[in-house]
Amino acid sequence: MLAIPGYWCTIVVTVHLDKIFNPKSVAVVGASDEEGSVGYALMKNFLDSGFEGEVYPVNIRKKEILGLKAYQTVEQLPKTVDLAVIASPSKTVPEVLEQCGRVGIKGIIIISAGFKEVGPEGKALEDKLVEIKRKYGLRIIGPNCLGVIRPSINLNATFINRMPKPGNIAFISQSGALGAAILDWAIHENIGFSNFVSVGSMIDVDFGDLIDYFGTDPKTRSILMYIEGITDARKFISAARHFARTKPIIVVKAGKFVESAKAAASHTGYITGEDDIYDAAFKRAGIVRVEEMADLFNCAEVLGLQPLPKGPNLAIITNAGGPGVMAADALISRGGKLARLSPRTMEVLNNILPPYWNKENPIDILGDAEADRYQAVLKACLEDENVDGVLIIYTAQAMAEPSEVAKAIVEVCKSDRRRNKIVLTSFMGYKAVEEANRILNENGIPSYSTPEQAVKTYLYMYQYKRNLELLYDTPEELPVDISPPKRPILITMRNAVMQNRVVLTETEAKNILEYYGLPVVKTYVAKTAEEAVQISSKIGYPVVLKILSPQITYKTEVGCVALDLNSETEVLEAFDRIIKNAKVYNPEAEILGVTVQPMIKKKGYEVIIGSKKDSIFGPVILFGMGGIGVELFKDYAIGLPPLNQTLARRLMEETKVYQLLKGYRNMPPANIKLLEETATLTMTEK
Repeated sequence: MLAIPGYWCTIVVTVHLDKIFNPKSVAVVGASDEEGSVGYALMKNFLDSGFEGEVYPVNIRKKEILGLKAYQTVEQLPKTVDLAVIASPSKTVPEVLEQCGRVGIKGIIIISAGFKEVGPEGKALEDKLVEIKRKYGLRIIGPNCLGVIRPSINLNATFINRMPKPGNIAFISQSGALGAAILDWAIHENIGFSNFVSVGSMIDVDFGDLIDYFGTDPKTRSILMYIEGITDARKFISAARHFARTKPIIVVKAGKFVESAKAAASHTGYITGEDDIYDAAFKRAGIVRVEEMADLFNCAEVLGLQPLPKGPNLAIITNAGGPGVMAADALISRGGKLARLSPRTMEVLNNILPPYWNKENPIDILGDAEADRYQAVLKACLEDENVDGVLIIYTAQAMAEPSEVAKAIVEVCKSDRRRNKIVLTSFMGYKAVEEANRILNENGIPSYSTPEQAVKTYLYMYQYKRNLELLYDTPEELPVDISPPKRPILITMRNAVMQNRVVLTETEAKNILEYYGLPVVKTYVAKTAEEAVQISSKIGYPVVLKILSPQITYKTEVGCVALDLNSETEVLEAFDRIIKNAKVYNPEAEILGVTVQPMIKKKGYEVIIGSKKDSIFGPVILFGMGGIGVELFKDYAIGLPPLNQTLARRLMEETKVYQLLKGYRNMPPANIKLLEETATLTMTEK
């Protein structure tokens, strides 16, 4: 800590990752000349890949390995190397790491497995590694990882014997096996990498560190990641928000349907599974989340070659009706829109196309279409202000030569760059369209084997643009002034904790909401039927009765709510019925009485606004359709605080109920501004 008059600040010293990704010298600990071993594979890769740095094998028993002098420990090396790649048995790794620290080796890759993934004994070993790392300020990738590949310097610090070509994609994988498979697939597809990193258990270097590093790497244009879980959410989001503006970050997140076992304590907790929160975090950080591994590379390719779509409105040009319909289905089902062609465009198309064309989007230019027809229709669509992007579908038919169609598309795109509109293609088939696809790809026009793949990529591009808009927005701040009385809130919380409760009662919760200035229905407590009648007479009929019990959260399902009570007799009967149902449902429940509220019959829309604290990302907020709709229709959206006017509005726009809130048929619009303020108030307290 550094003392400055009136302030305390922490200086964090970070050792640069260049020691790992740009080493001039490497020690391979656990090097071997026995074929089939990891140590042998590592040595062969360093020696056969063309790596120009110095390589020192370290083996406690051998004096020479693959023609190179071997050393018993890193302390015996003739110089301090930049990087140590450790592949020795797990029990030896702490001592090896300690030796690296003593001699000043700062860059470490631990290939060895046998740590926390094998149980308590392995976890204890891993804890030792963390302690040594902190002691010497080491930077460590792993353990239990494949390692690192950097094609531009012929660095292959893995036991995979294949090297991809140099490129501008940094690929980071949390799964070693999947990473190896993707690497093999990418090499077959001739995809180049700036870096390939298998992160393993991430005891030190994690996704946030790597985003920071590759964000400043001139050889990296986009960052692709396979993620199973994040260790440091704050670092991850901060790094991603900083670099997503200039370098696309595209993610596949596994475990989509895994939900927290502790999530059933409230509506918000029940609904917001782990994956929903990851989704919200990715959006907030400007990250594109895709569904499949192939989507990673499809998006990376397009983001480097095509402009981002201004909107979701796609024009589809096809020479076959079926694929056009399939593309339209894929577009609409994923939230995109078929562009509504302008009258001017329709006039142009009527002059270009045969009289019997379908006169709508998708634009079926018919099976006899040749290159000139494709060219003319594409020009018309690019000139239409209602069109944000164009998908061109080609199926091999007798009239048109696919390579000629491809050349015509390229010609239009080259001459029409000023319109800044995305153009994607799907030339369906294999051998017949191989040359056409080569022409398109060489000229920066992506082509996909199916229209659905092209549509998915288009919408991922639009999602990325929307996410970036949130990063660049300077929204109006909402007039929120919160200064609640802290003492009564603290007392309420302490009482609940002392009673071993994790849920506040209805009256406790509403009191706290009132302290924050949130509007609530006036609520009274009646311990007896007679008290319920007196309160009802005082506030006026009709009224609502609900059970008041810390152990009964979901009241309607167990017959503990009575609505629209209009007389003393109805209140007495409802009170007895509610108490009886509560005791049947949970004989052990503490019955504090019932709450009495005025029955509100005004027409309106029911929404839910809730929040919870996630173990990884901290506070999260939920907005959606209220009542049974939130669970039955799953109509909700998740956001991360703090919220401002733009973020609150975007959160609402993700739900279907938002369309109702804007006004629907004879229902007037809701006060959207007030809802924005309420959502903001929900998560403003520090």
